[in-house]
Amino acid sequence: MKDQYLTIKELTKNVGGKVTPRMVRHYHTLGLMPPAQRSSGNYRLYTQQDAQRLKRIVALKEQGFQLSHIQQLLTNDSETEVNPTLMTQLQQQYQAVISQISRLRQTATALEGILGRDEHCQTLQANLLAHLRLLEVETQDSLEGLEQLWQNLDAAVSSHPEDFKESLQHLLPELCDRSEIEIDLLSQLVLACGDVSIINFVRLSRDAIAAARHAMLAQCQIVGDVPAVTATLDQTRLAHLKCQVTTLINDPHVTDVVEAEQAFWQQSTWVENLEKIPPQSILIVGYAPSVLMKICEAISLHQIQPALVVAMPIGFSHAPAAKRRLIRSGIPYITIERTMGGGLLAAVVINALAKSLIDKPNCHCYLQSL
Repeated sequence: MKDQYLTIKELTKNVGGKVTPRMVRHYHTLGLMPPAQRSSGNYRLYTQQDAQRLKRIVALKEQGFQLSHIQQLLTNDSETEVNPTLMTQLQQQYQAVISQISRLRQTATALEGILGRDEHCQTLQANLLAHLRLLEVETQDSLEGLEQLWQNLDAAVSSHPEDFKESLQHLLPELCDRSEIEIDLLSQLVLACGDVSIINFVRLSRDAIAAARHAMLAQCQIVGDVPAVTATLDQTRLAHLKCQVTTLINDPHVTDVVEAEQAFWQQSTWVENLEKIPPQSILIVGYAPSVLMKICEAISLHQIQPALVVAMPIGFSHAPAAKRRLIRSGIPYITIERTMGGGLLAAVVINALAKSLIDKPNCHCYLQSL
């Protein structure tokens, strides 16, 4: 009977080392963990059900939920109706997180203003750093002086073109474990949206670049979800590779994510287009998350067998779920986690892959990760 129970140390080990015995005792105090049974020596004893509950607490905590909210989520787990109080609290936490992100974005912008400059601005950079070291914010004059220094630094950029390569060298994270082609792809995504942090959310399957290059060399079909995506593709390079470009929802009036999602539910012809896609095609979803979900369903039913899916639809509930399903599908993929994405970024991926294939047809650096 004793072997059925876990000690507190065994419990934390069972969870995976992400929680300590002290934290478990704290969770008992908060009511997150139910009272534990006791041994004859007054030691806490836990069941597998307790271990499962602790794993859920740790998982929710890692997702950013506050402990008070986790308690309510676990308490209301069996209820079928949404707790309006909890939803209000979660909305307030969301707004607080967004405010924090905004403050961090301001800090990042200030750092980019220094690090993103090229060698032509080094003298002004040195003056700015010296001023920052001596900055006193007690008076408005000091702030105005700093603003004037920023203006001087900004004025210098008009005297020469921006050196994007040098700026990226200063700002990109360490990417020594990535292939040359993947680094170029990530750099193009950064330049397309102006946000270096996007690199943290880009996900590529290990075989994504290899699958893309092999498919393009085989003159595969490139299929976008809406005209706004296919219109942004590099038609010249794709034509050079003899890759035909087609559109699933071939409606010129679909120009944004709302219209793309509506077209998914209101039109049926695009489903027929999906079923006619040749094997080993490259699919691009830049707008409608429901299209991606349908693609994942067709893959699971072996109705289609694409070589690669580039999935960057926008959405706040369907898109993250569809992207997660794609990652589990076993098909080579390139996506951006969570709600981030868009038709332009999806097209940038294909354009970068096509360019690298034409410019460096014999490059095999991407095979190092396979």
